[in-house]
Amino acid sequence: MTRVPSGSIYGTLNLLILQALADGPLHGLGVAEWIERRSGDALDIKEGALYPALHRLRNAGFVDDVWDEAPSGRPARIYSLTEAGRAELRGEIARWKSHAGVVSRLLGLTDAAEALGG
Repeated sequence: MTRVPSGSIYGTLNLLILQALADGPLHGLGVAEWIERRSGDALDIKEGALYPALHRLRNAGFVDDVWDEAPSGRPARIYSLTEAGRAELRGEIARWKSHAGVVSRLLGLTDAAEALGG
C-alpha cells in the first residue's frame, strides 16, 4: 500500500489525533503509531506535523497533557482528551461525514441520495 505523507492530510490531522486519544491517553509518538497502525501503515505521521497539531489542540482546550513515563521508561508528555475535546471530536466526525459524502458525490462514487444519507 502506498504511504500518504502527513502533509497531505493536514485538514484531517486534528480529527485523527482526537480519535486516537478517544481510546485513552497516549504520548506523542504513541498517537502517531496509533494512526499509522489503524491506517494499515498507509499514513505517515511526521513529528513536524504531529507536535504542532497537539499543541494547537492543547491551546484550544481539547487536549490536556502531563509529564509521565512512556512505555520505554523515559519521561514523556502524555496527552488526553478533555470534555471539550470529546465534543469537538463528535463535531469533527459529523463534518467529515458530510464532507466525504459531498466529495464522493462530486466524483461520481455515490448518488446524491446516498451521499446525503438517504
